Order: sequence, then C-alpha cells, then structure tokens
Amino acid sequence: MGKIKFYPNTEESLRLGLLLAMVGGFLDAYTYIGRGEVFANAQTGNIVLLGIYAAQGRWMHALLVVPPIIAFILGVVIAESIKKSASKGLIPNWAQGVILLEMLVLIIVGFVPAGIPDLFVTVTISFIASVQVSSFRTLIDSPYSSTMCTGNLRTASKALFESVVNHDRTAARQSGRFFTIILAFLCGAVLGGILTAHFSERSVWAAVLILAVSFCMLFMDERRTRRAA
Repeated sequence: MGKIKFYPNTEESLRLGLLLAMVGGFLDAYTYIGRGEVFANAQTGNIVLLGIYAAQGRWMHALLVVPPIIAFILGVVIAESIKKSASKGLIPNWAQGVILLEMLVLIIVGFVPAGIPDLFVTVTISFIASVQVSSFRTLIDSPYSSTMCTGNLRTASKALFESVVNHDRTAARQSGRFFTIILAFLCGAVLGGILTAHFSERSVWAAVLILAVSFCMLFMDERRTRRAA
C-alpha cells in the first residue's frame, strides 16, 4: 500500500487555504491593534528596519527587531522537522500536527496579559506565522502564502491578465482562487480588528477556533481516505 493522501489533497485545497488565510489576516490585525502596532507575519519590514537602524548606529533599536526574524527562521526549521518526522512515520499526519501546534501556542498567547512586553507576543506570532507559511505552500497547483498577500496579489493579477488577453479559462480559475484567498485574508483582518478592540489579548482565541475547524477538516478527510483505501 502506498502513502495515503488526503481526500482530495486537503492540505492543498481552497477551503483549507481560505481558513488559513483568515488566520493570517486575523493575527496581523491582532498584533497591530493589541500588541504594539506591528505586523508579525512578514519579516520584510523587520529586515528593512534592521538595516536602517544599523546605518544610523542605533544598535539597541536594531537588536529589538532581531528576535522576530530569528523566531521566523526557527518556525521554518520546526515545520520542516514535523514534515520529516511524518515521512518517517513518527507523526501520523504532519498537517494536523502543524495546526495543533499553532492552536496550542495561540491558546497560551491569549493568557499573556497586556502588561507583558509586546515583543514576547510578536516573536511568538512570528514563529507561528512561519510554521504555517512553511507548511502550507500550495493552493491546488500553485504556490501561495496564507500569511501575507503580496505574492498572492501578483499571481491573481497575472492570471487575470492572461484570462482576459488569452481567453484562458484555467488562468481565470486560478485568478478567482487567489483573489478569494486575498478576500479571506481581508475578512480575517476585519474580524481580528473588531474582536481585538473588544476583547483585547484574549481575542486571539477566535483564531484558535478557525484552526480547530481546519484540524477537524483534515481529520475527517483523512478518515474518509482511509476507509476508501
């Protein structure tokens, strides 16, 4: 019997991609509104700030942007380690393992009071974002990101151009999928903004609920695949 696949490729499906994109948007809004007005999902800004502070000789400020970058790198390492362990049979399902890890960490984040330095939370969110974006990198048949929108917007726009100019139905479907992912990210940001304004640090548990739905989806689809096999 060969390696069991999800039904149908759940970890690369649009429905899972939509949920993960909502989580990505939610966490960016959460850290910006409730945890120091920073975006913890993408590290481009932190790398730029590191260069600016270094050029200005503001070494203490430069040191403060290093921890999120390191956390992001660590998240990549952890994500790849989970996948490698799954390939050796040590972890039954790498996708479920990744989402379970995200849920557990975010539950803990919700208990961190506002008096704790924001850097602690933003570093933790950077880690989680890295684990997610490193683990779920394919949408149907195309690379995508569930924690940032720049690459997705480029792919969606290019596919839209090709669908209009070349009357390419495949490109039209791809464009629709990616614009839907971007919309889901936006909806997650709106939800995160509203809930964080009302429930402060514990609003992050709403992202845990979305991840729980994702986990159940993966679990149920895997069970259907096993029965079909």
